Amino acid sequence: MKANQLIRIVILLLYCMDTFQLPAQQDKADNKELADLRTKSEKGDADAAVDLSNFYLIGDKVKRDFQESAKWAKKAAETGDVRGCVALASLYGEGLGVEKNPVEAAKWWRKAAEQGDEDAEYNLARCYEDGRGVDQNYTEALKWYRLGIEKNDHPFPGVSTGLGRMYRLGHGVPKNYAQALQYLFPAAEGGWLAAQYELGLMYAHGEGVTEDYVEAYKWFNLAATDGGNAALSERDAMAKKMTSAQIVKAQALTREFKPEKKADTTTQPTGSGSGFFITEDGFLITNEHVVEDATQIRLIIGAGLISARVIKVDAANDLALLKADGKFTPLPITSSRTAHLGNTVATVGFPNTGMQGFAPKFAKGEIAALSGAQDDARYFQISVPVQPGNSGGALVDEHGNVVGVVSAKLNAAAALAASGALPENVNYAVKSGFLLSFLESVPEVSAKLAEPNSKERKFEDVVKSAEQAAVLVLVY
Repeated sequence: MKANQLIRIVILLLYCMDTFQLPAQQDKADNKELADLRTKSEKGDADAAVDLSNFYLIGDKVKRDFQESAKWAKKAAETGDVRGCVALASLYGEGLGVEKNPVEAAKWWRKAAEQGDEDAEYNLARCYEDGRGVDQNYTEALKWYRLGIEKNDHPFPGVSTGLGRMYRLGHGVPKNYAQALQYLFPAAEGGWLAAQYELGLMYAHGEGVTEDYVEAYKWFNLAATDGGNAALSERDAMAKKMTSAQIVKAQALTREFKPEKKADTTTQPTGSGSGFFITEDGFLITNEHVVEDATQIRLIIGAGLISARVIKVDAANDLALLKADGKFTPLPITSSRTAHLGNTVATVGFPNTGMQGFAPKFAKGEIAALSGAQDDARYFQISVPVQPGNSGGALVDEHGNVVGVVSAKLNAAAALAASGALPENVNYAVKSGFLLSFLESVPEVSAKLAEPNSKERKFEDVVKSAEQAAVLVLVY
């Protein structure tokens, strides 16, 4: 058990029971163990000193004595022992056996963090984020939070929550709600209360998700299970904006919530691409090369981070059909035969998310050729500017119908080697005719496809519908 967790348990026990008193006749084995620990501790054995500190902290085999606990923790810490540093930092942070001193707490957290202790890294990050015992420094906070993410497959969910909070608020990094959701959702679903509170705020204010009072109330209600005043206050404020029916629904969602036993709060995507919904009930399209070898797929949509699964792939034509649960705004698909040379086309996708961010990006161009590289009839050549991450996005015409799926760009190195010149904006999209043929083999999907638009539309409306259907596909 980590030292600060142990101290929190002790604090709780202080409110629940009287100080434990040893019986008059103590077990001889216990006496011998304590005597041995004391002897070793006095000789500089740091492990023994930490064990003795813990005995005094919880009142195990001895009468609880916080001052004695602090004395032995300090003796261990002053040798540089990482367990001793953690124990002493916790005691200074809570004011047990020593006067509460955030500066001393931060000092000992740092000594333990510099030795790689995960608990200390998290607590030091919190110190820097809050300015507790040190000057507030978001850059330092991010450094220690990220260290916890980078070196652990399943690190402490508080680390993910801290990173998510900093991205939500724009502390030390550009404000990025999509990135915040990526960290906060798994931690919240795993039952981490601070993450649930942050997620409640995002739903309450429509930050990176569609504003949803029911979802906000649910997350605040869950976060308030330990009596957290901030979560209770936000929940009650939210209730004043809701109907009785909405409150009942939110309370039902709270009761139905079950934390994921192994919520992965830190695994980073190995790749990403774009996709678009084609049915209201969650079927969507992307490229086969985007989801190839994926063990897990998540989507970032307006409502947050959701899971998806592969239903069917067509590797020959680089197409993949995915399914997510929910209700969505789909795009209609029309035959690629309706598209002609020079027609205006556009896409909304998620290129280079690491550099350009998680917000959807619009790109517009023309159909430059009715065939792809080496006259491959499966593709259009397009002048729409696309980059890595655009793969799988919908290519729509001026009516907002899908006429292709953005798939590739001419390899610059190969073109330079072959022709001695770099290609300029030579990109390709799989024709929608091949997409429709692919979907015909899945009757439950083909029967639900929307009818193509035939009426003239304002181009801004076309862009809006493409944006509503677009989704960022994260591959793990």
